[in-house]
Amino acid sequence: MRVLIAEPNVQTANRMQSTLIRNCMAVDTVSDSRSAELLLASTTYDVLILERALPPLPGERSCTTLITGAPEVRTLMISQRGSSQAKVEGLVLGADDYLAKPFNHEELLARVRALGRRPAIRIPPTLVYGELRFDLFAQEVTRSGRAIELTSKERAVLETIMGAGGGIVSSEELLEKAWDIHTDPFSQVVKVTICSLRRKLGGPPVIDTIRRQGYRLRGAGDEVGGEGGVRRPRC
Repeated sequence: MRVLIAEPNVQTANRMQSTLIRNCMAVDTVSDSRSAELLLASTTYDVLILERALPPLPGERSCTTLITGAPEVRTLMISQRGSSQAKVEGLVLGADDYLAKPFNHEELLARVRALGRRPAIRIPPTLVYGELRFDLFAQEVTRSGRAIELTSKERAVLETIMGAGGGIVSSEELLEKAWDIHTDPFSQVVKVTICSLRRKLGGPPVIDTIRRQGYRLRGAGDEVGGEGGVRRPRC
């Protein structure tokens, strides 16, 4: 496992580095966000240990910049702030885990190992497609700055399609993600919800129907093999 520690306190960084190296990990350390950004762009890391107050960017912009810039890297945020609200804020910023200082280094090791076992693909805290934005924490959808009121089912469908990153999402998968086990799999609830969602999102249409396969974001590609093909929405 390869780990990047972004911690401005050199002694703290060195202690964490020693702990991880003793447990057969490759570890690099940086003390500012610019150095961290350069290493994340040039080196493949499994886990980023990120101090919440990392300089030089003001506030928490450093955290947001690094996390969104390397979405494939799992992030363990560390901070002197240990309240429940602080932890919630850290997770909203995009961290996968949060550890308050001072901490036991055995716990640090366990959390890093746990993050390293997780799959690399994850959904960021805000999904963006052109002018369409979906804040997953606040459950707010906007397009070109205009707030769009959606039902819980419409939001669940939109999150699944946007979270697929341009991949095709089947009706069966949408049923599994947005409805419970009592929903009739042969019902038209997915189709009806998609039509309602398209109407509320407005034009130009955002979601395409792929014949016999499912739905995807428009512009993800019009070449579909087999019996597929893009069907432009009628609703």
